[in-house]
Amino acid sequence: MTNTKAMKRGLGFRRSLTNQPEGYLFMAPYVLMFTLFIIIPVVIAMGLSFTNFNTIELPDFVGLSNYIGLLTRDSIFMQYVVPNTVLYAVIVGPGGYLLSFLLAWCLSQVTKGPRTILALLIYSPSMTSGVAMNVVWKIIFSGDERGYINALLLNAGVISEPIAFLTSAEYLMPVMILVALWSSMGIGFLAMLAGVMNIDQSMYDAAAIDGVRNRFQEVFYITIPLMKPQMLFGLVMAVVNTFQGGGIGVALSGSNPTPNYAGQLIVNMIDDYGFIRYEMGYASAASVALLLLIYFLTKYFGRLFRDD
Repeated sequence: MTNTKAMKRGLGFRRSLTNQPEGYLFMAPYVLMFTLFIIIPVVIAMGLSFTNFNTIELPDFVGLSNYIGLLTRDSIFMQYVVPNTVLYAVIVGPGGYLLSFLLAWCLSQVTKGPRTILALLIYSPSMTSGVAMNVVWKIIFSGDERGYINALLLNAGVISEPIAFLTSAEYLMPVMILVALWSSMGIGFLAMLAGVMNIDQSMYDAAAIDGVRNRFQEVFYITIPLMKPQMLFGLVMAVVNTFQGGGIGVALSGSNPTPNYAGQLIVNMIDDYGFIRYEMGYASAASVALLLLIYFLTKYFGRLFRDD
């Protein structure tokens, strides 16, 4: 049934382009940019993943050696990178997604003026997260008595000496997760806010006549079903942003690899091998593995909001 609908939509799209050929002209800039900056780099990365390439000499074809080494011989990857990435993704992905929806729904309940100001305040961390990580968060979690958290804990008598939050294997990952959640209110949040705001109020009135009695029922039976496209877009952005968030650990700790690999994610590993060790073939294999992981997760979770 779903395949039939997809085929009909594709056929209708092709017919519209045939009847209106100027549509190709409007599509050309996007297709060109997408090809140059997405398709070609992905194809090149896939090709380099089967080679040994140090950026100076010509690539040397090694077959599946990089993938075999990544999965069977790289103890850092299996012992630290994979568990860290899974833990980070499981908390930040769903957490940021649910937080985006809840904040979008809450903002829809207030008047236009305060809603605009609050939406700007909530969205701004996603635009300034790099600056904030290098300045604000490093000050807050500084590993001496001048750090705000350490100062509060020392003054309260909770600890007797400062905690090295950003260089400790015990505390770096929790700090990364906190910062990631704080800066996760990006485009997905704005899309959900737009989706909530575009729902016709008459739908809620009709639902009240049909027996809906509280806000929870309104959200479950009206809001979510009517904003599936925005929910799906927010889901895709949450998955992609989660796996692109490896820079947080490096920015906070100031080193790559992170101390004791405590905050080392797949993205950090790609940067480490590709731009520090110049093992581009191995880094490309890791990037292809990350690409496949993002793709399959997006396809799997996207089924939740697919129109059958």
